[in-house]
Amino acid sequence: MRKSLSVLVILAAAAGIAQADSPQPKFGTWGVDLSSMDKSVKPGDDFFEYVNGAWLKKAEIPRDRTSTGSFQDLQILSENRMKEIVHDLEAKKLKDLSPEEKQLRDLYDAFVDTDAIEKAGLKPAQADLKRFQSVKTLDDVATAMGEIEHNSDSIFADRINADPKNPNAYVVILTQSGLGLPERDYYLKDDPNLEITRGAYVQYMGKMLWLLDHGQDDPRARKVFELEKALAQVEWPAADRRDANKTYNPMTVSELEKFAPGFNWRAYFKAQGVAVTGPAGERKFVVRENTAFPEMAKIFAATPVEVWRDWLTLHYLHNMSAFLPEQFDQTDFEMYGRVLGGADVKLPRDTRGVKLIDGRLGHPLGKLYVARFFPPESKAKVEALVGNLLKAYDADIRVIPWMTETTKKRALDKLHAFVPHIGYPDKWRDYSGLAIKRGDLIGDIHRSDVFEWNYRLSRIDRPVDRSEWSMTPPTINAYYTPVFNSIFFPAAILQPPFFDPQADDAVNYGGIGAVIGHEIGHGFDDQGSKYDGLGILQSWWTDEDRKAFDERTAMLGAQFDSYEGLPGLHVNGKLTMGENVGDLSGINIALQAYHISLGGQPAPALDGFTGDQRFFLSFGQIWRSKYRESQMRQQVLSNPHSPPEFRVIGATRNTDAWYTAFDVKPGDKYYLPPEKRVHLW
Repeated sequence: MRKSLSVLVILAAAAGIAQADSPQPKFGTWGVDLSSMDKSVKPGDDFFEYVNGAWLKKAEIPRDRTSTGSFQDLQILSENRMKEIVHDLEAKKLKDLSPEEKQLRDLYDAFVDTDAIEKAGLKPAQADLKRFQSVKTLDDVATAMGEIEHNSDSIFADRINADPKNPNAYVVILTQSGLGLPERDYYLKDDPNLEITRGAYVQYMGKMLWLLDHGQDDPRARKVFELEKALAQVEWPAADRRDANKTYNPMTVSELEKFAPGFNWRAYFKAQGVAVTGPAGERKFVVRENTAFPEMAKIFAATPVEVWRDWLTLHYLHNMSAFLPEQFDQTDFEMYGRVLGGADVKLPRDTRGVKLIDGRLGHPLGKLYVARFFPPESKAKVEALVGNLLKAYDADIRVIPWMTETTKKRALDKLHAFVPHIGYPDKWRDYSGLAIKRGDLIGDIHRSDVFEWNYRLSRIDRPVDRSEWSMTPPTINAYYTPVFNSIFFPAAILQPPFFDPQADDAVNYGGIGAVIGHEIGHGFDDQGSKYDGLGILQSWWTDEDRKAFDERTAMLGAQFDSYEGLPGLHVNGKLTMGENVGDLSGINIALQAYHISLGGQPAPALDGFTGDQRFFLSFGQIWRSKYRESQMRQQVLSNPHSPPEFRVIGATRNTDAWYTAFDVKPGDKYYLPPEKRVHLW
């Protein structure tokens, strides 16, 4: 980045969460934990280890977690805060609870009452299990796949979102689905570790079937695995599924029936309650991985109904395992928690309980969360911070040397249309129509599923709610939505190490400043940049500028392709491109913002570190993490985010100021000559 914004003095004054009474920052004396550093490592050889090396040597991943680090620490803090809320609800008399508070308490109590779950056995699930066993024809299977009330899965998943070509209208979006393992490579990649995983998956399915009816399990499990493997062979790789243009393929049901025959689309949509005609005639559905659909439909038609019965049953047991007797819950954990994630034990039931109510009753819980942990003044101050970073992008776009004036103007138009959402929704959803019963856990889950689906279904022909959140306030994350051209920052991430009102300004710029810059940067990454300021999927670039941009991102992708998450397992630069562009944009815009905040004065040295050094140390600290091997494998194979160490390395080595700050020179492992450094926004 070259030019940026005005002073962000508010960073030092803005209230984080429950930090105002402390005169000292949470980490160290000015915001970075210097004891976590390993100064024996040259910054240019491994900046992630330089910042976090001592911590990496001593950090232990909790037995019930698949990783540890900054994000996981905040996740645990958020869980504990939700437990505080539940504890207070439990302490109240039932008559004193509001309807929403009673919903929260009843669902939580139903989940943690394992004695009642064991006593009920499979009886609460029998109606669902019998439904799957009742299918006699392929049309029955398609119908069952669409029945929301039975918590079934489908090989063609759908959701109702704003139309990328017309973001003021909702559309049903169809996408490939049907796999029990995280990604197609788990079925197809020639890798000894994945071969072990595949074997464990077959054993898991066999055990689930045996627990269900004590019948013949292994042949049935293998047939389901072969079915999913066949689907994996024709499905799109994860990297290709990111392409906004290729995944926009509108079709009516009549067209879909001709395009992908063999699957009863009308029966499927009827079961969901989706009308195939709308106010303007036949409804258009957006098909994402279009070339996969005909092949998947062929597989559907060629698979015996009895295999589909087992597939439906097994996916149901996986989805519902947490609400079934312990033997099902533990068996599911052995596969998904231990084999795929590497955890030794399950999360405590109370932790899983608060995560459940956060996922199912996010707005009722969110109200209580922000009332206690995110005061209104914090929201206002962070909104001002975001506004200043938007100004930084404005200044930067105006002087980008590789972009023509025509595209610069359109980029500025998009930037000026950005809408930030901080902490929590401006309006809360009404959950009064959802019946939660203390003694009917599985019924609660089904009613919750139907309630959520009907909420989305009911608005399909109504105006789009562009203020809608897809994360809850206790979530440790942030995101950008291209069809809304909006960024969202849940309350729980706005705290140390990302944001600390007691920390040095450089630390806050390197933390939350870089994160905010990252999310804004998604509007200009390889896919977000295909949407204009109104959220419409249409090009606003000149051909010349798009070519220049693509050349730069190709260089960045090649860098990430060279990184190894595990020996022999490389990061996928194409899959992770959007996040990598976001990181690179975020770190540069935040750094320039910090420089301008100094008002032309030199930054004071603290403990021998310059302002720029403190900025980069903070950036390295927020990505501090340690993963179990199984979780790292899953991250590299299926996650659009690069492993944290490469997020630090990839962003810093393409930032000129980092070389000056830490005297990085030719010969250092991650040194890049100036002409090979990628400069974007």
